[in-house]
Amino acid sequence: MKAFRLLPVLAALLVFPAVAVSAAAEEADTPETTPSPESTAGLREWQEEFLNLPADRRQEFGKHITKARELFNQKRIFETIDELSKASAIFEDSPDIENLLGACQTEFRNFDKAMEHFKRADELNPNDSRILFNIAEIHFVTHNWVEAEKALAKVLSMVSDGNDLMLSRLVEFKLLLSKLKLGKTEEAEAMAEKYDEFDDSPYPYYAEAAVAYENDDEVAAQAAIARARRIFRRPEILSPWQDTMMEFGYIKSFFGGPLSEEEGVEE
Repeated sequence: MKAFRLLPVLAALLVFPAVAVSAAAEEADTPETTPSPESTAGLREWQEEFLNLPADRRQEFGKHITKARELFNQKRIFETIDELSKASAIFEDSPDIENLLGACQTEFRNFDKAMEHFKRADELNPNDSRILFNIAEIHFVTHNWVEAEKALAKVLSMVSDGNDLMLSRLVEFKLLLSKLKLGKTEEAEAMAEKYDEFDDSPYPYYAEAAVAYENDDEVAAQAAIARARRIFRRPEILSPWQDTMMEFGYIKSFFGGPLSEEEGVEE
């Protein structure tokens, strides 16, 4: 049986709820009331519809979504889908459901189907940086470099170093890699020099390594990665960067070759 690897950062982001749904879900814990015009002002149509559900139905929906996230984190994908089906029976037009279904399809490496779900989530909750990151990541792992560059640039403009430095830097690194694939070498090299060794992320080292690999200087590339490993010793910090390099094809997987859309690892 084949199991496929999912980039850890993508796995984490995929299960984040859309902001608006989370706010609506919090309403499920309040006593049953009819929402006032003031409380629903500025909400999207689907949000108003959710808040008009009876409180016990909203609570039940929230329980199914929470359970689905837990199951997904445990890689129990078919059970996750079953739990999302129960949530959908209560309320169908939910970015949470679409985002998680996209996560499940990504686990199966069914990227076309995953993209359908992520785009539907974006339609329901536009300009959510987490959903847009998922869309950008699908373009990245399917090597759709033109769209990846556009999508990652948009996400980068939305994420803040102060709120999540590691995510911001990782998005910027993926943008650098996309530019390399598009032959925009000068832009990529300029990005690689943007931060120095005092940056609180592995970005400077992996950016240096990527440019070195692109210039066929494997010794310099490996030296840069070795410095990153000495400084950032925690695997959970380095794993997204290492996996990005594997997905990109610069670093071989433990199973003897770079990962691709068609390849997996035997379970």
